[in-house]
Amino acid sequence: MTTVNGDRYSAQAVEARYQDSFGRLAGYLPQDRTIVYAWLDELGRQVEQRRTQRILVRHDSVAELARLIDRDPVVRMYVTLMIEQAKEYRKDGVRDIPDLLDHLDTVVTWAPRYFDKVHFPMSALFVDMMFTPAGEAAFRNRDLNRALLGILREWCRYLDSPDSCRVLTDEQWLSSAAWEELKLGDFQVDPKKPHGGLLSFNDFFHREIRPEKRPVAGAGDPKVIVAPNDGKVVRIQRNVRRTDEFWVKGQRYSLYDMLDGSDLTDGFVGGDVYQSFLSGADYHRWHAPVGGTVISTRVVEGLTFTELESAGHDPDAGIQSQVYEASVNARALIFIRSSDPIGTVCVMPIGITEISSLTIGVEPGQKLEKGAELGYFSYGGSSMVVVFQPGAVAAFDVPDNTTGDVTKGQWCAVNSEIAHTG
Repeated sequence: MTTVNGDRYSAQAVEARYQDSFGRLAGYLPQDRTIVYAWLDELGRQVEQRRTQRILVRHDSVAELARLIDRDPVVRMYVTLMIEQAKEYRKDGVRDIPDLLDHLDTVVTWAPRYFDKVHFPMSALFVDMMFTPAGEAAFRNRDLNRALLGILREWCRYLDSPDSCRVLTDEQWLSSAAWEELKLGDFQVDPKKPHGGLLSFNDFFHREIRPEKRPVAGAGDPKVIVAPNDGKVVRIQRNVRRTDEFWVKGQRYSLYDMLDGSDLTDGFVGGDVYQSFLSGADYHRWHAPVGGTVISTRVVEGLTFTELESAGHDPDAGIQSQVYEASVNARALIFIRSSDPIGTVCVMPIGITEISSLTIGVEPGQKLEKGAELGYFSYGGSSMVVVFQPGAVAAFDVPDNTTGDVTKGQWCAVNSEIAHTG
């Protein structure tokens, strides 16, 4: 709970929570919070225009959320309170539950625009609400979370559709500024074709890399372990416990919670965890850190818009939330059995905020070469964990992030060496 001199609604407290939030750290939301509010004002005008023109459509997923709020008094209480409490931050925000539903109906067919600098519309919409006392409780409610996942999946379907290509233009995501910032020359994007040769916005978001840009380190050496994704090191922790207090300061990983009670959990007790952080500009596909055979895969339905509460501004807040989210957020679990001494490895992509889809592209029994593609994030997804059994890693070849700032960890390219076995 963020407070400054006992006042969680002070300008300093609100600013501290915003600057520590995942969306701001990931670059999905701008550093200047006033830009978010200007964008929300525009969204509000679009909502009002649709109301006036009577073209606002109640989408199925938003209608399901409306039914949940109507029939569940606890959910209705928390959602009502978080809207009211957020008005302590900003008087011109969402007015009430019907207004929130109308905003969500507009977002469901919203294709992010490059030059907006607000690329995650639901993160912007919820940015004040999720840090209120009611919001912190509401977004941990399983039924509310399930309804929000339904909305995110409907939005994802829109971003999978050809209609979303309207922002894949020379004025937006294929502009010269975007080419430079996102290093689009490293990807399979063709500037000579309409929309870069891509079929949808999500096709752009999880665009494929040119293989020569991410060569596999130690391709013939089974002792070399490679990064499963592009990203910055969040935390490396050794001798991880079966269960731990993942919600307290200290970046504690809790294996049983992370692996969702898997029968394979006990084999990882005392092992090591490597976690990295993907920014919006990073490549969003996952690859195998070791060669071996896939023995199990599944997606865990977890939380989305929740971050670890903190008391006042905490320079470690970003990393603490990433560790917390490894235990509670939506995530994929891909177990790969490699040869000794590496043994079994779990690759765990984590969805945070706009988690529309975690798509696993491999099946149990499938044999993989090191560096083989495992799956991808659709719009959303922002953290990756690899869990090793005890004794598998002789040493990590990248430095741990001891800065307390997720943006300052060493950046590692997918397929580059991060560790080795004995």
